[in-house]
Amino acid sequence: MSQDSSSRLPKHVALIMDGNGRWAQERGLARTAGHKEGLEAAKRIARAAADLGIQYITLYTFSTENWKRTQDEVGYLMGLIKAHLRAEFEFYKENQIRVEHIGNLAGLPKDVQDEIVNAKKDTENFTGTTCVLAINYGSRDEMIRAANKALAAGKKEFTEGDLKNYMDLPELPDVDLLIRTGGEKRLSNFLLWQAAYAEFIFSDTLWPDYSVEEFKKDVLEFESRSRRFGGIENKKGAAK
Repeated sequence: MSQDSSSRLPKHVALIMDGNGRWAQERGLARTAGHKEGLEAAKRIARAAADLGIQYITLYTFSTENWKRTQDEVGYLMGLIKAHLRAEFEFYKENQIRVEHIGNLAGLPKDVQDEIVNAKKDTENFTGTTCVLAINYGSRDEMIRAANKALAAGKKEFTEGDLKNYMDLPELPDVDLLIRTGGEKRLSNFLLWQAAYAEFIFSDTLWPDYSVEEFKKDVLEFESRSRRFGGIENKKGAAK
């Protein structure tokens, strides 16, 4: 990255980490092996985001639809999430990564809920990148829960700003760059509200093979794009 590119860095990068199961199957391994390797890729990219100075990175860790998978796979994923949050404090501390969560916390097993709450508390004073873990997350579910919170607070009608205040993490900025690995080209119910004007990059790389070099290349691609937010571009390249 060039020094003068820092001003064009995405503030918020969101990642759909797709391809763990296919990565394992291509190697004759159980799908769980792909999820374990995918965790290493997530740490790699979170560290790279911190090194680059990206303020927020959101990882689509477990969706509301993922409960449809086999009981064994879901159980493994819940155990992996719990073990990771418990064991990786030194990783977060070394990289000054603050952990946050979006998703329906109450719908998770109690021990997983506890680990998420503890990880947030243990890292709340870290000053680097905020790593948002989307666990038991679905964007439609988040918006419905936000609307119900607004109604419960006595709102009979509300503005766009009002509704945002009832989202799972109101301070989370809109997504600048959304990356999906694994070759698919869809959002899969991920950050539909926050990604309204995101730039998209779809990679054929399966998530466990997604490298820091490819991540940096995708960030550079973002920096080269002209973002108009529904406006038109003037002669200097800015939207108006």
